[in-house]
Amino acid sequence: MIRLFKLGVKVVVGLLAVLVLYLAFTFVQVWWASRQAPATSVKASAIVVMGAAQYNGQPSPVLKARLDHAADLYHEGVAPMIVVTGGKKPGDRITQGLTGFDYLREQGIPESDIKVEVEGTNSYEELSAAALIIGQAGLGPDVVLVSDPYHSLRISQIAEQVGLTPHLSPDNTSSPLKSLARETAAVAVGRIIGYRRLSSLV
Repeated sequence: MIRLFKLGVKVVVGLLAVLVLYLAFTFVQVWWASRQAPATSVKASAIVVMGAAQYNGQPSPVLKARLDHAADLYHEGVAPMIVVTGGKKPGDRITQGLTGFDYLREQGIPESDIKVEVEGTNSYEELSAAALIIGQAGLGPDVVLVSDPYHSLRISQIAEQVGLTPHLSPDNTSSPLKSLARETAAVAVGRIIGYRRLSSLV
């Protein structure tokens, strides 16, 4: 009985050690992806802007930073089209996608070069819909993904799952330790159960 107990303890300790190493490795990957430089030298089919909060049609500081970065990439010739994504949160009267569309149009980007996704409520839904929009437009799968730096690894892996070839170009906002830790947990779980299933749980 004592031997079985000791064996059980060793197994539990071993599993915990593996879990800690897996999380540490994932954290380093998330952190490294967050430090990628803007993809100004890439030539892609589209720039995909991940959704973020908006206030009655006015982009939040987070969304504004993403949209401004996407506009800069567009003007630098990185891609001929921008896809803005994001649906409504509870209580919203306008979608994140439409807010992004209006903002980019005010920055002088032609309406014909902006595509809008307005149903996505999480990263998987937004990128899955963006992939469909890009495919229907007859464009190739190469895209530049714009979001907060800490978000980079997860959205690049989701993009690959939905058939896109991602290039990361995070905006210039900071990546607090809390955000990096949260992303580490999301990536660690998503790689095991799949990001589509993860999106239905959170």
